[in-house]
Amino acid sequence: MSQQLPHENVNPAILSNYYEAPLAYPAGDEIWCYSDRPCYSPGDTIAFHVSTTASSYSLEIARDALELETLFTRERLSGQRHQTPPDASVIGCGWPVSYEFQIPIDWHSGAYRVTCRIERNDGKSLEQHHLFLLRSNSSDRQQRLLLVSSTGTWCAYNNWGGSNHYEGITGQEGRDFSPILSLERPLPRGFVVLPGDAPRAALAAIPGHDEPVSYPHMEWAYANGYCKKYASAGWASYETHFVKWALAAGFEVDVISQYDLQLRPQSIENYPCLVFIGHDEYWSWEMRDTVDDYVEAGGKIARFAGNFMWQTRLEDQGRRQVCYKSRARTEDPQRDTDRITTSWEYPQINRPGALTFGLNAIRGVYAGWGGCVAFGAGGFPVYRPEHWAFDGTGLGYGDVLGAQSRVFAYEVDGLDYVIRAGLPYPSGEEQVPDELEILALGLASNVEVARGLEPPALFLGSEDCEFHAEILYGEVSPETISLAGRGSGMIVSFRKGKGEVFHAGSVEWVAGLLRRDPQVERVTANVLSRFLNR
Repeated sequence: MSQQLPHENVNPAILSNYYEAPLAYPAGDEIWCYSDRPCYSPGDTIAFHVSTTASSYSLEIARDALELETLFTRERLSGQRHQTPPDASVIGCGWPVSYEFQIPIDWHSGAYRVTCRIERNDGKSLEQHHLFLLRSNSSDRQQRLLLVSSTGTWCAYNNWGGSNHYEGITGQEGRDFSPILSLERPLPRGFVVLPGDAPRAALAAIPGHDEPVSYPHMEWAYANGYCKKYASAGWASYETHFVKWALAAGFEVDVISQYDLQLRPQSIENYPCLVFIGHDEYWSWEMRDTVDDYVEAGGKIARFAGNFMWQTRLEDQGRRQVCYKSRARTEDPQRDTDRITTSWEYPQINRPGALTFGLNAIRGVYAGWGGCVAFGAGGFPVYRPEHWAFDGTGLGYGDVLGAQSRVFAYEVDGLDYVIRAGLPYPSGEEQVPDELEILALGLASNVEVARGLEPPALFLGSEDCEFHAEILYGEVSPETISLAGRGSGMIVSFRKGKGEVFHAGSVEWVAGLLRRDPQVERVTANVLSRFLNR
């Protein structure tokens, strides 16, 4: 049901911004659904907001764990179509509550897929998928992992209604990204459910030397009516693969929303280990405070994720996310405070991501994607194989971890570093935790190699590199652009207070679990087992 048409206020030449939204004059069948919050506790009541052209619809709820388990079905619910504001991506849909459901007290923590279904005029069924998360009410948490789902990134890439934090229909000319996004709208197609053949954001293999730059995931999305950003965010591309692997490997996993770190920080109490997976790019100051306090008090962090880049703010009791990004210095109402919503390395914020997770997005970013490091190793070159995380892998100095499964890809996090006697160390040019060890190190880039395409046809452009140059070096010049164009991706480990952090700084680490790479699986199991004191 993806509406692959520009909004009427968008220049028709900008064909890249296709998005999902109700048709202005419905000539066919439609159904859309969202819930009043992203995460609940057992016993809470969920308010579902549904808009449909059908007179009735069915609603099904299934837990997405090792297998998909259907737990609730309700048929012949009354359907009604509701008006949707043209700026729904910014202010929310505003639909009334269509159905309320009280979550049974005995339902387990996890992700729950909501399927709304109608019968079309041709006799076939039409489905739309939503997702809510369920936290645990149990106090028995000492042998359970807590997966913190990257809901800030889901919101940032959700283009339902026209705008997200990247592209959009806002601004005077109706062609700008929106710094303000509402959570009160459906999730786009591909965030909840994906077919097995959907390409990942990273290149699946090293291209031929004469092949032009390509972006298979975006091409597939456009051809099949999925959200352009499905491979950048969402449960279906990232968290679900970790949960299935971890449960199959014998780990017990509870789940919360990232927003709970700010709105319900007690949700993480008594868990020995927090896990972060995939693309985890957008955080608020308060979320970081919760995690920093947790580690200082003895908590463990297993972060198999990348691109820790932007500070956000939550407004309207968590129903709205704000991030002005590169426009923050002129447009953000809080631009004169340390809550300005831009890169964590911005001098006014002065809270580099490395102080929480050991690595910075602005020192890394693209690899194995488009024209960025397309012919690279694909995995993490190992420098300190004696570290406990590599026990049982058989890896030695200079070996590459995860090359076959392409885990070093799409977006990675790094540090400024020096090599001494064949080993990498933080250069001292930026703030990093004491005792941080760089275990593995690969190269990233913020500049695409054209390979047969003229620069206007490249997706990345020069904006990212220019922004990084200004943040890191205070000015944009050929010299600083060259410096900012070179990045890295790392695996690091360090102790902090009474706690400990392990960070494999790549968005695509989860591909190693999905593709059953034995060395990636072993490192993941080593980290989780140690942090659970097994």
